[in-house]
Amino acid sequence: MKQSGLSVVFFLLCVELRDVSMSHPKPSCHYPPSQWCRSLEIAIECKVQKQCMELNVIRANQSVPPVSVTLYYESLCPACRVFIGQQLFPTWTMLQDIMTVTLVPYGNAKEVPSANSPFTCQHGEPECRGNMIEACIIHLTGHSAFHIIYCMESAANVLNAAQPCLQLYAPSVSWSTVDSCVKGGLGYQLIRDNAAMTRALNPAHAYVPWVTFNGEYTEENEDKAMSSLFQLVCQLYKGVKPPACSGAPVRLNRGFC
Repeated sequence: MKQSGLSVVFFLLCVELRDVSMSHPKPSCHYPPSQWCRSLEIAIECKVQKQCMELNVIRANQSVPPVSVTLYYESLCPACRVFIGQQLFPTWTMLQDIMTVTLVPYGNAKEVPSANSPFTCQHGEPECRGNMIEACIIHLTGHSAFHIIYCMESAANVLNAAQPCLQLYAPSVSWSTVDSCVKGGLGYQLIRDNAAMTRALNPAHAYVPWVTFNGEYTEENEDKAMSSLFQLVCQLYKGVKPPACSGAPVRLNRGFC
């Protein structure tokens, strides 16, 4: 089965390269065509990198670290919801081979001693609950977490969407498990951890969404991220750019909470 799959890939590559060779010189390299997509280095030498990557035979150079994007946000902040839905999730969907995303739901919340809740949130108690639900989901669902958070943040009602979004993207995790996290000590500890991460920001965050790249914040990167995060990630990646990075940039408006 594996040999058959490789044969199909080789056939498709040869067909495409045959068409290319009609108007371009034959690639000058020391490898036979059957090995052109064996590695990224060979593909570059043989000038067939674009064709190999489009056929999904090779990926970006794994020795180059991905761009680390960390979003500090609030679950009910309108500007955060727009950024997640229109910038962060679409960019990650297209460029997840060259970027990682860390979500830190807390934002402008504050820790205050209280009989009812140890936290107060910018958009009220529902946002505090939303932050904790999302912190628990991130902790419990691993790679599926971002899909669930996007599902919630793009819904008409973030809190009401939590359970159906969980069932859709992480059916093996029961809602009762998330609910136990939210109502128990784990949820509060996760929010305290997020509070500590947010307080440790240098410079301190002034609003949300607040985005850092590879652990650092600059106004220049923020401006670029809010208008075209996709283009910025492509720019910051130090390895060979994936074919998607050659597309035309799309710029969007920004907003804050």
